Amino acid sequence: MRQNTNDKKIMWYGLAFMAFSTVWGFGNVINGFSEYGGLKAIVAWILIFAIYFVPYALMVGELGSAFKSAGGGVSSWTLRTIGPRMAYMAGWTYWIVHMPYISQKPNGSLIAGSWAIFRDNRISSMNTMVLQAACLVLFLFAIFVASRGLNVLKKLATLAGSMTFVMSILFVLMMIAAPSITGASTLSIDWSWKNFLPAFDSKFFLSLSILVLAVGGCEKISPYVNKMKNPSRDFPKGMIALAIMVAVCAVLGTVALGMMFDSENIPPDLMTNGAYYAFQRLGEYYHVGNFFVVIYALTNLIGQFTVMILSIDAPLRMLLDNADENYIPKSLLKQNRHGTYVNGHKLVFAIVSVLIVVPAFGIDSVDVLVKWLVKVNAVCMPLRYLWVFVAYIGLKRAGDKIPADYRFVKNKKLGIFFGAWCFAFTAFACILGIYSEDPFQLILNIVTPFVLIGLGFILPMVAKRSRQA
Repeated sequence: MRQNTNDKKIMWYGLAFMAFSTVWGFGNVINGFSEYGGLKAIVAWILIFAIYFVPYALMVGELGSAFKSAGGGVSSWTLRTIGPRMAYMAGWTYWIVHMPYISQKPNGSLIAGSWAIFRDNRISSMNTMVLQAACLVLFLFAIFVASRGLNVLKKLATLAGSMTFVMSILFVLMMIAAPSITGASTLSIDWSWKNFLPAFDSKFFLSLSILVLAVGGCEKISPYVNKMKNPSRDFPKGMIALAIMVAVCAVLGTVALGMMFDSENIPPDLMTNGAYYAFQRLGEYYHVGNFFVVIYALTNLIGQFTVMILSIDAPLRMLLDNADENYIPKSLLKQNRHGTYVNGHKLVFAIVSVLIVVPAFGIDSVDVLVKWLVKVNAVCMPLRYLWVFVAYIGLKRAGDKIPADYRFVKNKKLGIFFGAWCFAFTAFACILGIYSEDPFQLILNIVTPFVLIGLGFILPMVAKRSRQA
């Protein structure tokens, strides 16, 4: 009997679930609740999904469909639509913005470890110099492990990430059900409109980068577009389903936190300890003590550490595996017997070490440091999304010269408009996210993205000199 070729095709709901675990995380709910006034974050989430996330995801689908054989993601799209120099900058940007992201992971690992062992917020009172010194040692160990090329870490990271994700969903469901099931005494929510409508003031716009960071990254699902049964019909259905699922989780997650934390009196250490407070209280409501918080802390510890190791190596491979020697020096392509780029790892260590050490000289509070790490990551990481929109504009300008099974919009000018809109919105959010009332943090916020991106202009010069030597 002849096998039906559609049996192995991805259905729209399958793609939605695959993308959901890639895009969303419980930390996004915590950050939104902290920065957008508790329950008022709900409106902010709905707006960002409607005006930004949906068109962004659908554009990614068209790019993935048009360049089904392109293995380099954003840099490959840029190469096909613009040219090699811009493709290099796209690849460089995608890699270099992971440096602030990696610098967050040692902190996250130590915070999770502290909660797993002591089950309280004592790490918030720790000296930042001592904390960052410990982070540097942990990061050095992570570099060593990454250099060994341990593939088992991918499975461990996937398992830990899946467990953390499942626990986050269970938290929302169990928290909302707690008053009915256990009779837990939770905060009553005033459902009047004024308690949900945010003030569209400067703070609202200055925190947009955190929302953009939270919903970004869906370009990772682009390779699956052409594996769908009917891309032109099913991909948009999957992305709309994804947007609805994420929006529901954001809304219900915010409501669940609103039952625990007063929106008018948000704890200043919520970004540091909020998730652990939430699971600790959930354990109290269900009379299981610290069971939930310890399980969450341990899975988060494993997840943070393994993701740190994978983030050292995986983005670097995307940059160097198909490197153009006109832009990348040969010295960075040196590999050890495990197949890892040893000089590339040294470069990662040099950059991330600076990002770990320097903030401790001007930030003397762990809670402030954690919040700054989130903010600087929210400024830098979305810079890679800009290249998605640049590539999409290039694709629409090419018209029918580049065929695709799925089209977000068929009209050329309308497609360019959507690409330009998302590019402008991302750039706007990143620029505003730089602002800080603290002079030291403001300097770091300005210097960090400019230096990181600026290094990308220096590397081709080094490559040219190495070829001429």
